[in-house]
Amino acid sequence: MVITEQYTPATYYIPCHDIVNTLEFCPYNWCSCLLAVGTNSRVVLYRCRFTTEECEEDESVHEDFEFKLLKDIQNGCPVRSLSWSPMSSYKSYEQPDSVRIAAAGSDRRIKVLTTDLLQEVDAMVLEGHSDFINSLAYNPGNGDMLVSTGDDYTCRLWGNDGSQQACFQLSAPGMSVYIHEKEPGKVVVAQKNGLIKIFSLDLQHQISSCDCGISPLMAIDLCNSDEDIIGAVAGTEWMVFQLSRSSQPLEKRQAHTDGVQDIKWCKSNPNLLATSGRPGRQIKVFSTRHHQMPLNTSIKVSYGVSWHAQLPVLAVGGDSKVHLFYIEPAKPHS
Repeated sequence: MVITEQYTPATYYIPCHDIVNTLEFCPYNWCSCLLAVGTNSRVVLYRCRFTTEECEEDESVHEDFEFKLLKDIQNGCPVRSLSWSPMSSYKSYEQPDSVRIAAAGSDRRIKVLTTDLLQEVDAMVLEGHSDFINSLAYNPGNGDMLVSTGDDYTCRLWGNDGSQQACFQLSAPGMSVYIHEKEPGKVVVAQKNGLIKIFSLDLQHQISSCDCGISPLMAIDLCNSDEDIIGAVAGTEWMVFQLSRSSQPLEKRQAHTDGVQDIKWCKSNPNLLATSGRPGRQIKVFSTRHHQMPLNTSIKVSYGVSWHAQLPVLAVGGDSKVHLFYIEPAKPHS
């Protein structure tokens, strides 16, 4: 069966001052309304509010949307990757607004930005990488550690005081990195040569690995509902691994005929995953339960994809705008 690509306009848009290089919804429920956008010179923070209304006449669901620019932070160079700290708080009854986000720049440095969203912005600079940084991730449990990986064949761990705590040598450029939420002593790193390595922070060395069997491996993402399940994109395919049971993929499918760039699991629906790739700037949403695609479109300029923490809303970076797609899962043919 040949599925043709169709242009699907975004459900909503957020205008930006420049091309969006990367973007991240805050993955934590207490700050899920926050969206960070990285451009060629800035990190811009937005509040996104979605409201759901049900129509009694035809039982349809209508989503409404509004956004507010909260903070525009000068970065001084293009932003390549972003990661939210779970130490962030916004509109909390218990503590004042305080947002913390790490931004990797093209200058091979990491800036940990902390702001009260009013006047103060504290920027702590982390230096050590000798080539481009491709991915960042905080410990999602308590934010006590930040991990980073990049083209210098290293995975580095940083403490909240900015000191480098450890450095793991890789056998290829590091493309994606995560700290396992339920087992925070494990760091998962995707290497461009097709290997997914799991390191132990306690033992300070590699403890297991998975092999995609093809390269380049461009990205991985952990399933929000089951962190033993990991999605990966390599070559022209997406694939799913179960880390504790097998080093071979449980499932794989063709995604983009000229190469896949990124993958993100939907946080509100574990059966949906989004990919980006070529030809052009394709954006697709797949269901792991069937072969119908809820989204199959192309955007002239697209960099970065991110899911809302609680809603089936996919953000895609574009040319001077953020595209927001509200995804209604496709129903399989009977």
